[in-house]
Amino acid sequence: MRTNTYFISDLHLGASYMPDARAHEARVVRFLDSVKDDAATLYLLGDVLDYWYEYRSVVPRGHVRFFGKLAELADAGVRIVWMTGNHDVWLFDYLRDEVGLTVLKGATTVEIAGRHFFLSHGDDVGYQRPMYRFMRFCFYNRVCQLLYAAVHPRWTHWIATGWSTQNRTHRRDMAQVQRDVERSALNLQQFAQQYVRQHPDVDFFVFGHLHLARVTALDDSRQIVFLGDWISHDTYAVFDGTTMSLKSFSKN
Repeated sequence: MRTNTYFISDLHLGASYMPDARAHEARVVRFLDSVKDDAATLYLLGDVLDYWYEYRSVVPRGHVRFFGKLAELADAGVRIVWMTGNHDVWLFDYLRDEVGLTVLKGATTVEIAGRHFFLSHGDDVGYQRPMYRFMRFCFYNRVCQLLYAAVHPRWTHWIATGWSTQNRTHRRDMAQVQRDVERSALNLQQFAQQYVRQHPDVDFFVFGHLHLARVTALDDSRQIVFLGDWISHDTYAVFDGTTMSLKSFSKN
């Protein structure tokens, strides 16, 4: 019986910095296979792919087993909602038409079994640095997208994947990275506190983006769920109609 709602983000499939991209994809596929019989809805909260630019008549190579498993779930009656993140922002209509999933750009609120959820990748709400806001504007701007599409994919793919790899692998002060993550988490918590003043019916806030796996109590009746990632944590959240839980697939 399909009663569960699953939430997952930051898979970064296809990332060149993954030591074994095929094994990474296979692990995600095994997770999807494990939920196919009880999942009513699957929410993908962004950065599912490390890079994706969908041209009008051409799509990037790869991810065949992952897309095939999504199609299998959709054909079995699972509702799939893909919310774009900052890595897969250029997802348009290909998977919508081929798989039958819903593509959303930006935060949304949904009601599940009488409970209200605020869902966001995590980079589109709360305070963001001016340079990051400008970058997001360029990514979502249709003129910028058309100009980007005019460049041959051999160059755009190389630039985008190289940028992603550099951001992930260059030497950084890990203590400072952790402080930045905690600062961003606090920023999202402050956003949630402000949001419930105008929308007191929200029960859960669910965020990706930070690669932080944690459930935080906002108050006595509300929770913030940071979904983690599938680089270090292999985590996902599941709502069974009553309880929201954060789990690790690798530990299962």
